[in-house]
Amino acid sequence: MGELTIHWPDADAERVRAARGRLDVAGRRLRARSRNDILDALGSVFDLWCNAKSSWRRELLERLPAVTGFGSEVVRVGLDHGLSHWTGAALGDALRHELGPMLGVPRRRVAPFAMTSLSLAGCIPMPTLLQCVLPLAVQSAVLVKSASRDPVTPELVARSIASVDPELGRCIEVVAFPGDDPQCATHFLASECVVASGSDQTIGAIRARLRASQRFVGYGHKLSIAVVGTGATREPDLFDLARRLSLDVALWDQLGCLSPLAIYVVGVDSDQAAATLGRALAEALGVREQEMPRGEVDRATVATIRQARDEADMRAADGRRVRVHASEGSAWTVVVEDEAVFRGSPGHRFVRVHPVPDLDGLSAALRPIGRHLSAAAVAGFDTETPEGVLTAHGASRLCAPGSLQAPAVSWPHDGRPILLPLTRFTEVEAATRE
Repeated sequence: MGELTIHWPDADAERVRAARGRLDVAGRRLRARSRNDILDALGSVFDLWCNAKSSWRRELLERLPAVTGFGSEVVRVGLDHGLSHWTGAALGDALRHELGPMLGVPRRRVAPFAMTSLSLAGCIPMPTLLQCVLPLAVQSAVLVKSASRDPVTPELVARSIASVDPELGRCIEVVAFPGDDPQCATHFLASECVVASGSDQTIGAIRARLRASQRFVGYGHKLSIAVVGTGATREPDLFDLARRLSLDVALWDQLGCLSPLAIYVVGVDSDQAAATLGRALAEALGVREQEMPRGEVDRATVATIRQARDEADMRAADGRRVRVHASEGSAWTVVVEDEAVFRGSPGHRFVRVHPVPDLDGLSAALRPIGRHLSAAAVAGFDTETPEGVLTAHGASRLCAPGSLQAPAVSWPHDGRPILLPLTRFTEVEAATRE
């Protein structure tokens, strides 16, 4: 007799399937509720997260460093900075502002997707908070796949929703499973609407698995920059500018899409101005390291940072006007370049400062990275500003230095509305008699 082979069910896949079943039931109640009632409840959730003394903020601050490697001060300052104006009123205004024009047409209705699958990426809490609540705002139950680097934030967000409104809390389920588990992926990606963040490769792989009839909202790889006019690099503005830019670089250890990887100094004397700003920024990053130390990094990351420093040193030794300002370890690095060509960054508080003679030169420098450009901090321009150049290359947010990591709730990420892509609309015409 042959051996008996027992095929055990995939436990993760069963959990995803069970979560879908619960959401199917809860979603029917959700779609029967008043949308304003739902928005009021979600606004109360945001008020909890906006409050630095709330139990949810305290628990996140206690748990997030251990799973992400961020230092506790980085998390504390990042949450205070990013959530300070994410109030319930701000959320309600943003969502009603988007929905208002669409629903201002007589007989037009929201036609919610029964379920939205949300695949998270990264380890910065604010995008997770917003992405988790948005489908609920348009009466769609949401199945959340937590990011491997942050299993904590989505769980806390779901629990905070349930604490405000238990029925609404039953409309969000958080699951975790390996990215290469085909059964889990099949169950997870079966929703009418799928939202995903991640690398361009990840976004492409998810898109390839979906039917043409499914709504897909993908957020791929993005990066941010700063653009500074040479006038801002003179005293008394220089050191305040360096301090604010150092906050943008240091927060979340330069690992998010709003972290500036490069600073472009624009003007006829940009070479000298870039060198001056580079020295001041290095000093400011040294102070930031004392105030909010960089988190953990693995050996491979340290090796990459050292290699990038060595490469810049070699160009300097070859007679190029390149300067490297760096901490003794790998905590921070400022490379002052002698040209505007984008060279990339290993992250983890490694930033390049580029001289650019004029806005045409800035446009040429941004051309290779335009499709990845997210936001830009801008300072030091009185008349001819870089706004047109930046928006032409895809920047969806321009702000002051020091506020890159604190976008408004309503910021059109990747140039798209935050709510409208997550729902459908139906227009009910008046019945006619034949």
